Amino acid sequence: MTQSFHPPQRTLMGPGPSDVNPRILEALSRPTIGHLDPAFIAMMDEVKGLLQFAFQTENELTFPVSAPGSAGMETVFVNLLEPGDKVVICQNGVFGGRMKENVERCGAQAIMVEDEWGATVDIDKAEQALADNPDAKALAFVHAETSTGARSDAQALCALAQKYDCLSIVDAVTSLGGIELDVDGWGIDAIYSGTQKCLSCVPGISPVSFSDRAANVIRSRKHKVQSWFLDLNLVMGYWGSDNKRSYHHTAPVNSLYALHESLVILQEEGLEAAWQRHALNHAAFAAGIEALGLSFVVAEEFRLPQLNAVRFPDTVDDGAVRTRLLNDYNLEIGAGLGALAGKVWRIGLMGYASNPQNVYNCLSALGNVLSSMDVKVNVSAAIAAAEGVYSS
Repeated sequence: MTQSFHPPQRTLMGPGPSDVNPRILEALSRPTIGHLDPAFIAMMDEVKGLLQFAFQTENELTFPVSAPGSAGMETVFVNLLEPGDKVVICQNGVFGGRMKENVERCGAQAIMVEDEWGATVDIDKAEQALADNPDAKALAFVHAETSTGARSDAQALCALAQKYDCLSIVDAVTSLGGIELDVDGWGIDAIYSGTQKCLSCVPGISPVSFSDRAANVIRSRKHKVQSWFLDLNLVMGYWGSDNKRSYHHTAPVNSLYALHESLVILQEEGLEAAWQRHALNHAAFAAGIEALGLSFVVAEEFRLPQLNAVRFPDTVDDGAVRTRLLNDYNLEIGAGLGALAGKVWRIGLMGYASNPQNVYNCLSALGNVLSSMDVKVNVSAAIAAAEGVYSS
């Protein structure tokens, strides 16, 4: 007979999901109530306000999609695009390619601006593409590329979109809660994120936000949105500001309790404090990684503090190291994707998992495993380097 499933206790330092704060796990266990219960609707209003705080926006059309970040991506594209539209997409990793997939499935044309994986999006190349395509409806890019650990200049790219009178579409799945993000201040028109990264919540929810300009585009569509479930003209009957909510789908009630708690935690810490915490732990980790003799894919000025793409020697068996870390230390790190597969580890310091204990544990475990495989590393020097950052 099949037994109840009890997962092992892991430390999650991959590209996501990240470790879930115990307060959020407790929130998941609270009594389930109806998704149209007045108490639940009141909580929905609080979630909306907390998301506006996290995104730094007053956008009315701000809410969590009842599905993971990939569905948030699709929500943005299927609602804003119609057949024949043209979108300039900046790709410097896996997730720019997924934007292209979404655009083409909407019957729109993707104009690709490609940069090397691990590089930041080239602003000049993006501008040239917009100048060459004055009829482009949108400029789309990934703020924090999870496949490489590179940060692009969202503020400058959104300014370009405004200059060329097109919408800006931003993937913030890995950036929300981990680095500076200012939807209103930067003029972002449409943005989507995920709960399982720097918010330290469970996977399965995708916060999104649309400017008034983007909302008007959605309301004035000539064709129906190709997805019934993600059609915002329908969804907002449930997530709108009117207390008379209309039934659209059964919301993931307990998961939304978890999101509410994660946003309360973020509010308690403060956005700037959360960004500074991620930056400090990354600096300590980076010092330790370099003391081990390893290097980063991304140049320091464009490096994400919450997602570290670390190169390893050609002689190292990638899978064997990750397996040893999981089996011997209950520590999960991620493999490379796409062009970086078999060349890098993706090591996350996200949300609740971004703390000094995880920095020290990861450096020690990784150093010990490499040493056991006859790679010359100095674990003591790595720990000392990290300590030096914290003590300064």
